[in-house]
Amino acid sequence: MTQATAPTRATAVGMTHRQILEALSGLLLGMFVAILSSTVVSNALPRIITELHGGQSAYTWVVTSTLLATTATTPIWGKLADLTSKKILVQLALAIFVLGSVLAGLSQSTGQLIACRVVQGVGAGGLTALAQVIMATMIAPRERGRYSGYLGAVMALGTIGGPLIGGVIVDTDWLGWRWCFYVGVPFAALALIVLQKTLHLPVVKRQVKIDWWGATLITAAVSLLLIWITLAGDKYDWISWQSAVMVAGALLLGALALRVEQRASEPMIPPRLFRSRTITLAVIASIAVGVGMFGASVFLGQYFQISRGESPTMSGLMTLPMIGGLLVASTVVGRIITNTGRWKRYLVAGSVLLTAGFATMGTLRADTPYWRIAIFMALIGLGLGMTMQNLVLAVQNTVSTHELGAASSVVAFFRSLGGAIGVSALGAVLGHKVKDYLAEGLAGLGIKASSSGSGGTLPDVHTLPAPIRAVVESAYGHGAGDIFLAAAPFGLIALLAVVFIKEIPLRRHNGDPISAEVERESTVAAAGGAPVVRTGVRD
Repeated sequence: MTQATAPTRATAVGMTHRQILEALSGLLLGMFVAILSSTVVSNALPRIITELHGGQSAYTWVVTSTLLATTATTPIWGKLADLTSKKILVQLALAIFVLGSVLAGLSQSTGQLIACRVVQGVGAGGLTALAQVIMATMIAPRERGRYSGYLGAVMALGTIGGPLIGGVIVDTDWLGWRWCFYVGVPFAALALIVLQKTLHLPVVKRQVKIDWWGATLITAAVSLLLIWITLAGDKYDWISWQSAVMVAGALLLGALALRVEQRASEPMIPPRLFRSRTITLAVIASIAVGVGMFGASVFLGQYFQISRGESPTMSGLMTLPMIGGLLVASTVVGRIITNTGRWKRYLVAGSVLLTAGFATMGTLRADTPYWRIAIFMALIGLGLGMTMQNLVLAVQNTVSTHELGAASSVVAFFRSLGGAIGVSALGAVLGHKVKDYLAEGLAGLGIKASSSGSGGTLPDVHTLPAPIRAVVESAYGHGAGDIFLAAAPFGLIALLAVVFIKEIPLRRHNGDPISAEVERESTVAAAGGAPVVRTGVRD
């Protein structure tokens, strides 16, 4: 393997800037597909759930199921990336994702849709984890901010285009909402072809050992906890024997998972990683960011369509300030970090903006002027753009090359876990708040509210009589404000976590971050990265 010649900086696999961009093209296309799959549904979801006769719980679980599957499988994909061919893995993730998308488009009920979204989540977990791992393999930490800007731009493009495409598809009679799931298939097929031609990484020869017990127990513990959060207060009381059984079961499964992880030779979530203060604090911040990123923002489409009576297409357009903030922050800050090697100040600033954005969105009501909402959403977007990728970067800068997969997937795992918990918990809060506000508003009209609770079908405000429509719009508007207010403390938790992270300037190579690395720098440069035994064969 040859070292890149000046002035091009060497990477972990000796690739030039042009070669990196070629390899990233297919990878970023795959990431675009994964992002598109979630965002294209966001503004279409109220219409989808209404047509499939689902309620608030179904709305929540269509999103939560994907996040949960992504959460559960991210560590598996990350571990496999440390043990076998990254190229084959990312292609496999794309294939699984395409299968889930096609099946989701054929769904005839909310139950089927949720099951198919689980399959999509498995593929998305692979794409999310492997994109970070492959970038870390090819690019030294100091240079990674530059390329993270490209990743941020693709994320912004998928997030901007998704809601708009989904809105147009739903509003186009001859297409229908099922095409929201089919639209990503051609992009995925193209990504498979491009990856085959452009991605060439060394294959690590190691025996593959997957901690299936750990993955199963972790997934079961989280799933049971989320089911409890979703159903408590609706199907049964928060303080009841059902709650006691579910909480005790989740804690027991979590304790068993911890014991299995401590004993496993190749644990899904290596406990030793948490000896690093940077990784521990980054994980805490990632959970908090995940709650905000997924938990609060996923309900924006519902707010615009039910509280303000907007079409799915218009709902997508109205979220552009948040996406614009994310695009600007991720691209600009990524380049600044590459030039300076300093990253902590941007994590702190991003957490401040995120907290401020959630707190101000807590004032949301059905009649809140849009210009205010746009400013609040821009704050959230800027905060997310400064924190998401840079938390991963901070962790990658503290581990050796052979642990990049595990470390990167741990951050992605807990961010997705925070998102799954956030969507489930905030969805339950929204359902209960809307129920209370509806009862209060209808009582003012002399109408007794239905006892169906949050499990009732989502309303189509365009078909309601004017007085009742006003009550429904007000209830959902006030409920949306409440969930953003509930998300604000998580932004504060992220801020406290990143404040205590010790900043280590980004390395210009992918060698092990230990005191002996200076003595081994020539070996690392010659090998194109950490001294890991490789076959010499590329994917």
